[in-house]
Amino acid sequence: MDARRGMGGSLVGVDLRAEIDRLRKERNAVILAHYYQKPEIQDIADFIGDSLDLSRKAAATDADVIAFCGVRFMAETAKILSPEKIVILPDMDAGCSLEDSCPPDKFAAFRAAHPDHIALTYINCSAEVKALSDIIVTSSSAEKILSQIPRDQKIIFGPDKHLGGYMARKTGREMLLWPGVCIVHEAFSETELLKLKAQHPGAPVAAHPECPPHVLDHADMVGSTSAILEFAKSTDSDTVIVATEPHIIHQMEKAVPHKTFIGAPGADGNCNCNICPYMALNTMEKLYIALRDLEPRIEMEEGLRLRAKKSLDRMLAMASATVGMGDLGPARVTGD
Repeated sequence: MDARRGMGGSLVGVDLRAEIDRLRKERNAVILAHYYQKPEIQDIADFIGDSLDLSRKAAATDADVIAFCGVRFMAETAKILSPEKIVILPDMDAGCSLEDSCPPDKFAAFRAAHPDHIALTYINCSAEVKALSDIIVTSSSAEKILSQIPRDQKIIFGPDKHLGGYMARKTGREMLLWPGVCIVHEAFSETELLKLKAQHPGAPVAAHPECPPHVLDHADMVGSTSAILEFAKSTDSDTVIVATEPHIIHQMEKAVPHKTFIGAPGADGNCNCNICPYMALNTMEKLYIALRDLEPRIEMEEGLRLRAKKSLDRMLAMASATVGMGDLGPARVTGD
């Protein structure tokens, strides 16, 4: 029996942080943690950030193994960009309500029913849906990419109807929205948010565009997770109300410990419904076991990877602002 497992295979008495550090070196691994991970996982990670940024940073390393503490679509993105590396996810059940809302077969049928539309798809989706899409977007790149698409081009936006709706209102673009939502951002209560604002007059609200319109209407700043973090650091206000998954507050408190950050409330004003249950599946114990066993592992058929990468490459090129959609050739998807 491996002495590090403890009696009966348990991890009682194991110094998880020391063992993770040992395995990180032994495996030549890089550990990635999304902002929505628990603080102890954020604190042991090599990189902390948004999903695409993490995958790109990992691809630029000489690591043999990527341990992605996030959710499945994020680990898939890392594999798409780093096919030569082993990519592990501490818990393969760490999914995403947006990914679940958009099954590939239904998305393919929806696309077939609207052949004159291109598919602009939020990165929070499966590799199969990425492969069925024309251009992937992130919450920080969506507006810039939309500005490069001809006004007369019809667009399907999925799977997040709130992000798509926010972009439609902000840009004046009419888009056909897939009806998916993030269960975390959907849970914020307008009534409870207004109560919180009354208790903290002058405190700005920073919100993620995955929030529904009735929350975004009360936000002083709307942006990606990393943009919210930057706002928290730069604002003159000593108190900020944060309408996104509350584990981001750990990084805010580390960066500007003299400020106060308050998570926006759920329906009863006191629930944990704004904590992502999928992100919470990853633990230090599961990270240790994943590094020890190099499992669970993300595997992907090469044809699927290349089709998914094509839509990601279009996003990266358009987000660089050096090319427009017309420079990338026809964005036609052939499917799986």
